[in-house]
This record gives sequence, C-alpha cells and structure tokens, in this order.
Amino acid sequence: MPKPRPAARQSATEPRRSRVLIADDNEPNRELLEVYLADIDCEITTAVDGRDTLDKVASFHPDVILLDVMMPKLSGFEVCQRLKGDPATSPIMILMVTALGELGDIERAVEAGTDDFLSKPVNKVELVKRVENMLKLRHVSDELERLRNYISTMDDDLPPRS
Repeated sequence: MPKPRPAARQSATEPRRSRVLIADDNEPNRELLEVYLADIDCEITTAVDGRDTLDKVASFHPDVILLDVMMPKLSGFEVCQRLKGDPATSPIMILMVTALGELGDIERAVEAGTDDFLSKPVNKVELVKRVENMLKLRHVSDELERLRNYISTMDDDLPPRS
C-alpha cells in the first residue's frame, strides 16, 4: 500500500498544493489509482465509501475527486449530487470512475453533476491527463473568482459616479 504523502510546508504567498481524493470501496482500486497519480504534484487521500467521501471532503478540501459509482452507504451518484448541490462544494471537480458502461449510467452521472467520467479498467495515461487538466481548470476557476472578488472590493472603494 502506498504511504500517504505529507503536506508540503507553504508560505503565506505560495498557493497550496493540489489535493485529490480517491473514493472507492475496493482497496486494490484505490492503491492502483494512487500509484497512477504518483507523478502528479499533489496531496492524495482516500475514502472507502460514500459517507467517508463526504467526511473527507469536509476535512481535506480536495480540488478533484476520483469517485467510484458503486460504493456502500451512498453511491457515487448520490455523493456527486450532494456535492454539486452545495455551493460550498460545487466547484470541486468530480471524475466518476466506473465499470458501468450503459448509456443510462452515463446520463445518470451527468444528471448527478459529474464533470467527467472514466471507464474501468482505467488507462494510466488517460487518467493522469484528465486529472492534470481538471486541476488546471480548478485553479484557473479559483483565480478567476479571486480576481472577481478583488475587482468587487475595488468597485466598493470608488466614489459614486455623478
């Protein structure tokens, strides 16, 4: 089993490292996904079921979640729907990883709010590229939100127009 990677120390001006949550009830699947992502500069943690996933989201604050569909306690569909339905967690990028391949399953994943999906067995190159792209998109979105907030505070400081 891969050892958890410790969080790197950061200065106040340095952005935090990207965080990826791997949620799968199958331990070999979690370990494989973690090994596949070893070359990405990010912190990784894992969850073993749907409820554990929600708990880890609250404490770990991931940027991307690799979410298995078929899990105990709450399915990946239910977890995705809850996360995307909450404004505090809706920006998290969700990549549903599933052995399900029926068109109805893909439609259900999209309806639940997933950002993307990947079929098992997972191809390492495809997984890594998708996660890297999702992390980039998440960070661009975060930066855009910071800029919007900054501009908003600047507008508040301007005198009213006559």
